[in-house]
Amino acid sequence: MTTRSQLFSRAPAWFQLGSSQRSHIPEGLHSWLFETGSLTSRLRALCGAGFRVRLLRQRWLRPFAEESRALRLPPSRLALVREVLLQCDDQPLVLARSIIPADVLRGTQRHLAYLGNRPLGEILFSDPKLKRLRLQLATIENEKWRLDLSNAVDIAQSSNRIWGRRSLYAIAHGNLLVAEFFLPTVLKQKANL
Repeated sequence: MTTRSQLFSRAPAWFQLGSSQRSHIPEGLHSWLFETGSLTSRLRALCGAGFRVRLLRQRWLRPFAEESRALRLPPSRLALVREVLLQCDDQPLVLARSIIPADVLRGTQRHLAYLGNRPLGEILFSDPKLKRLRLQLATIENEKWRLDLSNAVDIAQSSNRIWGRRSLYAIAHGNLLVAEFFLPTVLKQKANL
């Protein structure tokens, strides 16, 4: 049986951030979670020529049930699931999971199915009609990450939960989901902004 994710065995529990929860966000992470611009651009500014996208998996799969609900897809509908690692040179910084329904991959957006190691954010944020419809947050405990991934990116070395954000974006032919999980190493980088 094909797993639905190379990142975790179960879908994260996403939530809308209430004012009482803001104090639980680790120092330095607010600006990453609530970045309104392109995360790709911010990471390029941080890493310079060392910015890399490593494709972990891109396949047509059934999304997690909650992802299908967020996109208003029938539960059995396949979508293009793209999982990547964003890094500075060999230092992993952000894990990302995108769910792109087939309807989105028409017309000018059909090239989104063939990005390889190019960043999705670079394409999305070049579209002036791109609109974020919703932002949600999640925290994932270390033991919920897939073991092979956890070892590869040193998640197990962190004693904290990994925070992530998920954006529902509207583009020309429909909506897509982009989830980004900020590894502790992202906070250790010196910004050259």
